[in-house]
Amino acid sequence: MNRVPVKMEFISKASPAILYKFLTAPSCLVRWFCDSVDILEKEYSFGWDGSEEVAILVVDEEEERLQFKWEEAESEEEYLEFVMYKSPITGETVLEITDFADEGEEQEVRDLWDTQIETLKREAGA
Repeated sequence: MNRVPVKMEFISKASPAILYKFLTAPSCLVRWFCDSVDILEKEYSFGWDGSEEVAILVVDEEEERLQFKWEEAESEEEYLEFVMYKSPITGETVLEITDFADEGEEQEVRDLWDTQIETLKREAGA
C-alpha cells in the first residue's frame, strides 16, 4: 500500500511555548496524545492500549518545529512533524501537523488528529 503525507493546520489560542511543552513533556503528552511515554535522550517510546511505538526526535527547534521518525515506519521518508508559529494577522498560534497514511485513508487520519487536537486544546487551555 502506498503511504502519502497528510498535512493539517489547526488554530490555537495557546502560545507556541505552551504547545511545545505539550508536544515534548511526558506529563503533558499523556494528557492528550498517548497512554504512556518514556523518553531517553531523543528516543520517545509511546504507549497506546498496551502496544508501544518508538520514535526518534530528529528535529527539535524549540517552540517552532519538531519532527519524529518512527522506528517501524514503512518508508524512510515517513515522519510526524509539528510546526508552530504566531499568525501575523490574527496573533493566534498556528499548529501545522504532517503525518502519513495509507492511500485512501487520509480522512481517517484527519479525523483522528481532529479529536486529538480538540483534547490538546482543552488540556492546554487553548
